[in-house]
Amino acid sequence: MTDSMLSKAATMEIPMNRNGDTGTLPEDDSLEQVAKLQWSLDEKDLQQVMVSGPNLNETSIVSGGYGGTAEGIIPTASIKGPAVRYNAQFNRRIPVTGQGSSMQDSRSSSSMTAEESSRGVAVEKLDFMKQWGLNTYKCTKQMIAERFGRGSRTVDLELEAQIEVLRDTKRKYENVLRLARALTNHLYSMVQTQHALGDTFTDLSLKSPELRDEFGYNAETQKLLCKNGETLLGAINFFVSSINTLVNKTMEDTLMTIKMYEAARLEFDAYRADLEELSVGPRDVVNMARIDTAQEQYQIHKDKYERLRSDVTIKLNFLDENKVKVMHKQLLLFHNAISAYFAGNQQQLEQTLKQFNIKLRPPGADKPSWLEEP
Repeated sequence: MTDSMLSKAATMEIPMNRNGDTGTLPEDDSLEQVAKLQWSLDEKDLQQVMVSGPNLNETSIVSGGYGGTAEGIIPTASIKGPAVRYNAQFNRRIPVTGQGSSMQDSRSSSSMTAEESSRGVAVEKLDFMKQWGLNTYKCTKQMIAERFGRGSRTVDLELEAQIEVLRDTKRKYENVLRLARALTNHLYSMVQTQHALGDTFTDLSLKSPELRDEFGYNAETQKLLCKNGETLLGAINFFVSSINTLVNKTMEDTLMTIKMYEAARLEFDAYRADLEELSVGPRDVVNMARIDTAQEQYQIHKDKYERLRSDVTIKLNFLDENKVKVMHKQLLLFHNAISAYFAGNQQQLEQTLKQFNIKLRPPGADKPSWLEEP
């Protein structure tokens, strides 16, 4: 470095006279001028670095003395590796390390993790949609083939007959439920009319002295009929509630299981037809792999079909037993209540309600008390 600085001093500080001859300098003056030149060069380099700022892509490391050739310039854009800071005083490069690179690494790793998780969810949804579309296509194809008589279907004759009987029974019980509700509405209207008529007869018996007795016993008759009508309404309401539970809950639950069974039967036949179609084809490597996959799917849907068929059979048996018990009790209640009401036997009517543990709500029980009103 001393040689380079001396060459700079010898190049820049040689005085020239008017004739172009070199002059002579004393040794003390030359050494002092070399020191001043070195200090001024260091200050200029430092100011230039402070103004322009470090830029590793544009700066270069100069080897050799002042005014050297371009062969000594090494562009830093070609240097790969960690960032460095050049120290001109000690002529060395110092690696730059800190928390910036670690923070960038953590941010990039977290962004990559979120991207991978979102990509995994998208792939899972895509696989689900693909499987659903394939299953829908196979089932639709099988259903169309069955409609046009080109495909075969699995039939359990005994179970199909029981299912048809259940659907017909449900339709008939729904009609009974509709008629019973209509009877309840008509009976309620009649009871309200009898109650109003009894109040009118009572009022007229007080205002008509000449017809007091006639209006009086007619008023008592209407009040008695009104009381018996309310008792009959309680029995019929209990009958309607039990039939509604049997039809819209018990039977409906069994029919929902039957719908699942029919869907499983359609899927089973679709994959069975697919397996039969592949078995007829050539026995090459690709077709054998497809046959193995189809065999697995066929076995899965076969197990599902057999499980649901067993569930339907069990529920149908339970439904038959429950239906007989419920209808035996409700039909006996309906018969005794209607007979006692139209026979005018108030004691038998009340005994019928006690027999079936039916409690009548007092009139106005549905209305809130004055304390509960807003």
